[in-house]
Parts: sequence; C-alpha cells; structure tokens
Amino acid sequence: MQIHVVQSGQSLYGISQAYGTSVQSIAQANELSDPSRLVVGQALVIPIVGRYHWVQRGQSLYVISKMYGLTVNELAQANRISATAVLHVGQRLYIPPRPKSTIDVLLYVEPRTPVSQTMINEVRNRVSSLTYLAMFSYRANRDGTLDAPSIDDIPKIASSAKVVNALVVSNLEEFQFSADLAHALFTDESAATRLFGNIVQIANQVGYKDIHFDFELLRAEDRELYNNFLRRARDIFHAAGLTLSTAVGPKTSDATTGIYGAHDFAAQGKIVDFTSLMTYEWGYMQSAPQAVSPIGPVRSVLQYAVSVIPRNKILLGQNLYGYDWTAPYPPAGGAPAKALSPQQAIAIALRENAQIQYDYRAQAPFFRYTDDAGVQHEVWFEDARSIQAKFDLIKEFKIRGIMYWKLGLAFPQNWLLLTDNFNVRKRT
Repeated sequence: MQIHVVQSGQSLYGISQAYGTSVQSIAQANELSDPSRLVVGQALVIPIVGRYHWVQRGQSLYVISKMYGLTVNELAQANRISATAVLHVGQRLYIPPRPKSTIDVLLYVEPRTPVSQTMINEVRNRVSSLTYLAMFSYRANRDGTLDAPSIDDIPKIASSAKVVNALVVSNLEEFQFSADLAHALFTDESAATRLFGNIVQIANQVGYKDIHFDFELLRAEDRELYNNFLRRARDIFHAAGLTLSTAVGPKTSDATTGIYGAHDFAAQGKIVDFTSLMTYEWGYMQSAPQAVSPIGPVRSVLQYAVSVIPRNKILLGQNLYGYDWTAPYPPAGGAPAKALSPQQAIAIALRENAQIQYDYRAQAPFFRYTDDAGVQHEVWFEDARSIQAKFDLIKEFKIRGIMYWKLGLAFPQNWLLLTDNFNVRKRT
C-alpha cells in the first residue's frame, strides 16, 4: 500500500500510471466523489501490494533498506539488481510488503434514536476490521440503575462477524460527565452492587462480553475510591465470564491532581483486562487551531503508559475526526470549532481551492481558507500520513492495539492502511 501526496499539476490518471494501477481502483479506495478533481497536498492511498521508493540524492541500497526494515539482499532481490548496484536519483525501487503483527481494534459506536439505516450499514462495513465494538453508552444513575442507548441489531451484526460486543458504562448525567454521580456510586455500596448486577444482567441478555468503564472528569481525590470500585467490578464480572476494560485520560506522569488525577495508570494496569488511552483532543472545540492528536504528545503519553501498564493491556486512542475553527479563534472569544470527518475536510479544501499543508512536527495535515462572508477558517484533520505515524507508534511500542472514536466519520484511508499494517485479532 502506497501513500501518495498530490502535487500541483498532477491528475489521477498520471498518478495511476506511475504506480501501475487504474484510476478506478484509486478513486474507489479513497472514495473520491469526482476523480477529475484533486486537492494539492491531499494524501491518497494507492491500493497496490507493497510500495515504491524513488531514490533521492545520496541514498544507497543500504540506506533505503534500513528505512523499510529490509536487508540489502532482500531489497536487491525484490528489484532484480545487484546488492552492490549504484543507484541513480529518481530510480524507482519496489519495496515488498513486510510480515504483519496482530493487534486488537476497538471502535466506539454511538447510535441515535431511532438507529438509522446508515449507522447499520456503517457497522456492517467495518466489523471485519474490528476486535471490539463498544456501545456508547449505558448511562449509570445514582441508584445503580442504567439508562440504555438504542442498539437495534448492532450487537447481532458484530457477533456474527466474530466481534466482541463491549458495553460502555459512562458517568454522563444531563449530557455531561458528572464527578458527583461517580462519587455517589463509589461511596454507596448498595448502589454500586445494584449497578454491577444490572450490568451483568444486560450483558447476558444482549451478548456483551466486555464491560468498558468510561468515567471522566472525576474528582482527583476519588482516585482510590475509583480503584476500589473497579476491583469490585472486576471480581463480579470475571465471575460472570466477562472482561473489564477502561478508558483513561492522556497522562504523562502519575499526576494526582487535575481532571485525570483519579485515573491511576499503575493500579488500573493491575486491575483491568485492558485500557484505552484517550490520546486526542489537544486540539478541541474550545482551543486555538491545532492538531487533535499531535504525534509528540501522543508519544509522551504512550511512553509513560508502557512504564506502568503491561503493553499487552494498552490500546492507543485515535480520533476519526478533525475540526474547522472560525476566526476569531478560541480562546479569544470565537465560536467553538465544528467537528468534521477527514472526507468532509477534503471536500471543503476542494470547494475552497485550498492547498493542504502538513505539519511534520505534529504529523498532521491542515489548511486555511476564507469563506464567502470573508471570515477566515483553519482546519486540522487526519489523513493517511498522520494515521500511518500512529500505526508506526503501535509497532514501535509493541502494544495491544488501537481504539477509535468513533463510527460514522468517513476516513477510508485509515481502514485500508489498518489492514495493510496489521492483522486484526478476533477474540470470539
């Protein structure tokens, strides 16, 4: 699989000829609505086996082989040249595919009422690439009851594809994460017991096999209360044949204060079966324009996580969206940014004739444009290059896999590259 960044003057036909494939295959892979129109700076995935490398000045077979994890002999044999051959600038070399590791893939789904046929179709389209489908969310109440989301046939579709259904329990109250609600459950033993019993009952009725706590914005001082809550949950769920997982905030140290102070990485690494790092939202609706999941901060979170949590229990969180900020940008009094999918971002760039740039430090694409009312915008999103950078982190740190928020945001390049980089584990 090749990632190609569109240059000025390039057409899909010319790109297809360069890679020995067809216009139709590239257009279909990238879900291009109009193959005759491309955006300068747009990252396309070219659906070929392996990839190509064009020799740059000063590069040798040795240098190039190290770039792709090959030996000099492997690279030479793939291109039917001598291992001592002198390369020429612009020479095209074929890079054969490498063996793939196997990872877990968890995808959140947040169905609305009623569940749309579009959502059902999206589930069917993605289950082959998943280990877990996490139903967001069953909202816990202070008395230990649960408010269930609309689920339709989604769990049945997932289980038929050998995907583990995960029941997500949240501390959402009136559409906000509530520290008070969580504290009430942590301190009321009878309410917690009732909650765990209700969870097991629903799991047995629907077919959930993993219970996933997404408790956010907790009181920092409730850290040990939350740990004890999770210990009780683990014992009850394991006895019922269920696994336990959590979502945790993007911490880079064992901070015991702040909005993620109650998320104890080391303790949860011992208590739960696996945990998902929420490594996104550096750029968010109320922030200044910036990458949602810049590679440097993501790496820092992962470095801390692997120091206290077993690697086989860690999923790296990944956003399937970006934001369009409107001037004056927050926090200088501007309106909140609008979330959009990568495909929507490309459509805006095409409409506005905006050139996509790439921030190599953040490993994220962005562009700017001025709308018809003369208002300036800045858009940061994800593309094939940025997601490949996250896949490389997963390989480097040898962790369990990846978690995505959330289904319904079109990003075809991600799914192609996911299965090009990894085998997806099925645990049923």
